[in-house]
Amino acid sequence: MERRLVAILAADVAGYSRLMEADEEATASALNAQREIVESLVSGHHGRLFGAYGDSFIAEFASPVEAVRCAVEIQRELETRNAERSEDRRMRLRIGINLCDVMVDGDNLLGDGVNIAARLESLADPGGITLAQSVYDQVRKQPGLECEFLGEHEVKNITEPLRVYRVAMGAGQARVIGMAAQASRPMTMAAFIAMLMLLTGTAIWLQRSGPEHDVAVVENMAYPLPDKPSIAVLPFANMSGNPEQEYFTNGITDDLITDLSKVSGLFVVARNSVFVYKGMSVNIASVAEALGVRYVLEGSVRRDGNRVRVNAQLIDATTGGHLWADRYDGDIEDIFAVQDDFVGKIVRALEVSLKPGEQDEASRGETRNIAAREAFQKGWEHYLNYTPDENAQAIQYLEEAIGLDPEYGKAYAALSLVFYKGCGWGWNKEMGLTTGGAASKAMYYKAKSEEYPTSFGSSAASQINLYFSRFEDAFSDAARAIALDPNDPEGYLAMAWSLMTSGNPEASVELVERAVRLNPGYPYHYVFTLGIAYIATGEFQRAADVLQDIVDKDVRATG
Repeated sequence: MERRLVAILAADVAGYSRLMEADEEATASALNAQREIVESLVSGHHGRLFGAYGDSFIAEFASPVEAVRCAVEIQRELETRNAERSEDRRMRLRIGINLCDVMVDGDNLLGDGVNIAARLESLADPGGITLAQSVYDQVRKQPGLECEFLGEHEVKNITEPLRVYRVAMGAGQARVIGMAAQASRPMTMAAFIAMLMLLTGTAIWLQRSGPEHDVAVVENMAYPLPDKPSIAVLPFANMSGNPEQEYFTNGITDDLITDLSKVSGLFVVARNSVFVYKGMSVNIASVAEALGVRYVLEGSVRRDGNRVRVNAQLIDATTGGHLWADRYDGDIEDIFAVQDDFVGKIVRALEVSLKPGEQDEASRGETRNIAAREAFQKGWEHYLNYTPDENAQAIQYLEEAIGLDPEYGKAYAALSLVFYKGCGWGWNKEMGLTTGGAASKAMYYKAKSEEYPTSFGSSAASQINLYFSRFEDAFSDAARAIALDPNDPEGYLAMAWSLMTSGNPEASVELVERAVRLNPGYPYHYVFTLGIAYIATGEFQRAADVLQDIVDKDVRATG
């Protein structure tokens, strides 16, 4: 197969789903006009478009200088056009450029270099341009170009971290911000801090380790241990003596699961697989073997007015030793900072490094309002009962959460799922809505969730876009959900459905199996998805066996 060295420009419209939701016809018209601008400028810089997928474009150039010049012209031309639109209707591109050796397959170009260009695009700001080191080295002396080093970024499915530069779009003389030389100083300090934490953590482990629990036997585990630190967060015990505090306590557990699951270096078991142990006196080794994890986090919460005490300990189930333990006793208003602190200490105890952006992602779309978090928790627990009546009851609590915190992205996403169940699952009557009314509400809250984006929101958006036959959007949202939260089983299910409906079902079976591994106590719709995946791949007998198992379990449960 022929190979050649090219500069790849990848572009994608920022906030495309939100724009389509607000006005489909106007957005489609603006996208067509944008495509004409891009095609004209790419051609004018001796480039060639070889891919256009919905709101995305991919082009090749023989020269990285021409690629960057073209990107700058595209962004400036689009910004001029955007000036005529209101802020909420402006269509901005993210652009990434990579210089790489590619394989030529007819009119298409293949290889890691093309994927890297797409990853660079995702790191760009709306209206911005990011460059790989290979491109920067070729263009850094160009007059009038100003670039800023953004550091090294690890991205999905690319082994080596990328050195990324951002092109400044303002006018000015040629100047390159020398961040590379400056980066060595904070890195040295970071290394010192990491060493200090490691030594401190080791001392704590030596002081607290001991045979307080039976040990888990790896050979007895229901699933093979992952190739990364694996952890189950058991439901924290409510020590307050007040059943109403269960929502507060469950909220702390849920937040810890959510925040840890966004760390790509960890394997975290999903919520409903650990909440089966709620209120039980458990054997840590047995839990670890049932869920296929090495580490277990357990704790307790006691709330009294504005005071709260939280105890937590991280146990290596294969040795019975305590890796980390801590306690907070203080004002309830500080509970969110305490949770963040606990997550950081757990990550360090497991010697896992946070990738760029993971620290910020952990709290994105969440709330710092305790009352809002409690209202959300009540609504979410109603939703998780998966019945029409409980689903409808969730609405008032989730709306209350948004009323208390209008920027609570996770609550908007949860409401979008509640109303999606109304239209997609036929649960609209319990809401007092028609199917169309529930669909309208689902789309409204999906759009609101995209204003305060979360990985959870992307997973929800994928399901809703799939229902409305927006297949490309569904795929993009599922991919974004997995990238932001690699431990969210619902993201893998969303991607499986997206692939099945787009004519690529082969990979969907593996995705469902991955979701099952993350959520060993999976609900029935996981098995249903697997059955449909087998049908899509033509494995009818396997599909029949899987779906028959659902029927048998349902008969036993109701008989």
